[in-house]
Amino acid sequence: MTRPLAIVFAVAGGVAVGNLYWAQPLLELIGRDFGVSESSAGLIVTLTQVGYALGVLLLVPLGDVLRRSRFIPVMMGLSALALLGAALAPGYGVLLAMSAAIGVTTVSGQLLTPLTGDLADDATRGQMIGIVGSGLLIGILSSRTLSGLVAGAAGWRAIFVVAAALSAVVSIILWRAVPETAPKATIGYGALIGSVFVVVRRTRAVRWTLALGACGFASFTMFWTVMTFRLASRPFGLDVTQIGLVSLVGLVGALAAQQAGRLSDRGWSLPATVVAWTLALLSWGIAAASGASLVGLLAAVVLLDVAVQGQNLLNQVRLFEVAPDARSRVNTAFVFTNFVAGALGSALGSNVYALAGWQPVCAAGAVIAALALLLWAVGARTGTFTASVRPSG
Repeated sequence: MTRPLAIVFAVAGGVAVGNLYWAQPLLELIGRDFGVSESSAGLIVTLTQVGYALGVLLLVPLGDVLRRSRFIPVMMGLSALALLGAALAPGYGVLLAMSAAIGVTTVSGQLLTPLTGDLADDATRGQMIGIVGSGLLIGILSSRTLSGLVAGAAGWRAIFVVAAALSAVVSIILWRAVPETAPKATIGYGALIGSVFVVVRRTRAVRWTLALGACGFASFTMFWTVMTFRLASRPFGLDVTQIGLVSLVGLVGALAAQQAGRLSDRGWSLPATVVAWTLALLSWGIAAASGASLVGLLAAVVLLDVAVQGQNLLNQVRLFEVAPDARSRVNTAFVFTNFVAGALGSALGSNVYALAGWQPVCAAGAVIAALALLLWAVGARTGTFTASVRPSG
């Protein structure tokens, strides 16, 4: 695993995972276009997350048994078709169906991450995964910015056309760039999917790490789904272009992901995790206290992205160390759990905001962060994570 190849994977993964977030800053615009409520518009994000969770569960394990040099580019090509379908959707129901299809097919990033773990050596695994993870985060945040800019200039459908073209180009690049690797297992599909649950069941550290990851992603998607409505309403009243630009401040989280990888390589995963969750709890407090201050809200964005993306990378490296013979499958469990939690967080945030406003959403986010800190404390006290955390090199 070379650094240039890791950068290629990072760019490709960023384009892939960005497909999940094009619609987030456009929810109010799309809802107004189709004449649906805020909570109904939030279904776009929810169904995309649910579709992604299903795609991860049913497709990512195939990374351990198929030729990833062909499987990954094909999935990118299918994403391009789903994105084009969203751009051409004649009604809201069709758009919801295409959103789910985008989620199901957008799994290339989660195939590239365990492949990175397989190709990297022990001494640099955290660093290389950090590079790819940073690319995924940059894709998430820059997709919101690009989405707002394109939609502001040419309407919300245009961004799905642009995304389809990007996915098609990346598919061609990956066809040439992904190296050949031997399949890691030769079992049938049913047994393969079942083995995902075996991997989870056999190691307590995996289960606790999945719980921490779920808390992180529920918090993350709740925040960003509701942020669209918060920024579009009084006292801010931002348009879609401005809302997209707000996402740029979260790019600091990409740096956090790279640094978290280095900390993991040095054996500091557990202390870094508790710092990350403390920052997450602080970010929700700042968001609640921000009131009409855009600066306060942006500070909360930075802290939450650093916290969630940092702990996400630490969790992922820890899991890859636990199950080196089944990295695609353990990554399946990790991402599936995250995105189920993310869909629940998105739905909860949309409905709480519609019923009660911003402050109760912040309270819910703070409760999730506090729960994660409690899980970490109990797990650390009982030695749950000890076996899975070891310095590399």
